[in-house]
Amino acid sequence: MKYRVLGNTEKRVSVLGFGAMRLPTSGKAAEVDESAAVELLRFALDQGVNYIDTAYVYHDGVSERVVGQALQDGYRAKALVATKAPVWSINEVGDFDRILDEQLARLQADHVDFYLLHCLEKRTWPKIRDLGVFRWAERARADGRIGEFGFSFHDRFEVFREIVDAYDWTFCQIQYNLISEDVQAGTQGLRYAAAKGLGVIIMEPLFGGSLANPPPSVREIWRDGGCTPADIALRWLWDKPEVSLVLSGMNSLTQVRENVASANAAEIGALSSTEHALVRRAQEEFRRLAPISCTKCGYCLPCPHGVDIPRNFGLFNDVTIFSGNNMVLCRNLYWLMPESERAQACQACGQCEQRCPQAIAIGEGMKQIARFFA
Repeated sequence: MKYRVLGNTEKRVSVLGFGAMRLPTSGKAAEVDESAAVELLRFALDQGVNYIDTAYVYHDGVSERVVGQALQDGYRAKALVATKAPVWSINEVGDFDRILDEQLARLQADHVDFYLLHCLEKRTWPKIRDLGVFRWAERARADGRIGEFGFSFHDRFEVFREIVDAYDWTFCQIQYNLISEDVQAGTQGLRYAAAKGLGVIIMEPLFGGSLANPPPSVREIWRDGGCTPADIALRWLWDKPEVSLVLSGMNSLTQVRENVASANAAEIGALSSTEHALVRRAQEEFRRLAPISCTKCGYCLPCPHGVDIPRNFGLFNDVTIFSGNNMVLCRNLYWLMPESERAQACQACGQCEQRCPQAIAIGEGMKQIARFFA
């Protein structure tokens, strides 16, 4: 297994991390197949994966407990454990300690190595900041309950930059993949955080698994180059010096074996010129398949009613391209937006359509998207 130093910390993390959000289940999210999940986590640790990422809400609260079980019998010594505080459920200072202590009990641990504020965005960020989260984090670090302190993020780059600049974070976690270079924090955020000395952890490298099962025309591009979809998508990320580690929500031994093999073959700058050309072809094909020809130029903004037009079009294009395979992810991202930014807030005033260089019927598109996600 390959390892990288996480930002300005001295922590050596495996380039492949285990995301415990998609553990094997027998049906519903909370119905985790615990014996299979424990076997899976321990198998990954035995292969050299040393970073396990969970959260208070994953699998309706079951994920942390299962991770705690997997780390018994000497496996805790092999793992760097990360979990996240559900910022939407924190309304007073006492909630920070209450939730962290509950998480440690679930994990059967007296500390976690990495602690994140989960899903910071422009609505939750001011509340958490003004509650004095930084003073609380310093106390929790001093008493040994948490190690490195960071955040995960789903919003625009401008919000990301504000959060990065607000505190001496040691790491952050962003959604990033070969079709999301200009989405959320994006490449700009990746480089900005790394330049500030933060370790950058990548989530959704396969976009909810959709990039591992792309449309036929994209799959043909990978086949022409002798690549498998998941392997090229992962190695494209590991090719970048700013990436500290890539999380994968693996739920089978086969997935662990395949991803470990990709990790062992990856190096910074190792992607060949031929492979870079294949990625560009695939990205162009994804854009061609998008039903709405939005280029995210932003000329339609600001909307007088606050609608984030490019973001709505982007989510609709993504879920359509992948034939609904990532519906849950796109739905969650849609409802994470403030109500005023969602498609249903559109008043069809037409101002955006006058400015759109692609001549998109934006009002009709917003109606379609509102109906779809409702």
